Amino acid sequence: METRVTNQSKHQASHEFSKRLLKLAESGGAAFWITDLIIALSPIAAKYKAAFSISSLPVALAEALVGGMVIALCVSFCLLRFFNKVPGNKTIFKALILSYGAMVIIEVLSALGNPANASVYLLLDTGMNVPRFLALGLVIGYVVDRQNRKV
Repeated sequence: METRVTNQSKHQASHEFSKRLLKLAESGGAAFWITDLIIALSPIAAKYKAAFSISSLPVALAEALVGGMVIALCVSFCLLRFFNKVPGNKTIFKALILSYGAMVIIEVLSALGNPANASVYLLLDTGMNVPRFLALGLVIGYVVDRQNRKV
């Protein structure tokens, strides 16, 4: 009988974790995408699109949506799973550390993918990504704080 109760509680805890994770990924991905939309409508976006050979704004926004969701899912998972191991006292600060950590990994991988013009692309891409990852980290940290207050 105890095994059944233990299995049910593990299943329930897993279900709660999944619900929180998806809520965080949706929130963070939306923040990433909205920031990307604002950047895409700014005057500097034309140079950015030319530098990265982006021909269509809707395609770029669709890619930003999918990419933002994947990044938000990874950041959210790491924050929920390793909350006590991430340095910092405040949840928003922890989320920002993870968010900018993800950005650094992505920037290094993109520089390795195109080493010919890595310095120019790295500088331009990092400048465009800082606000996106800032929004993603702030929103994820804020939503985790709100979720923790309800518990």
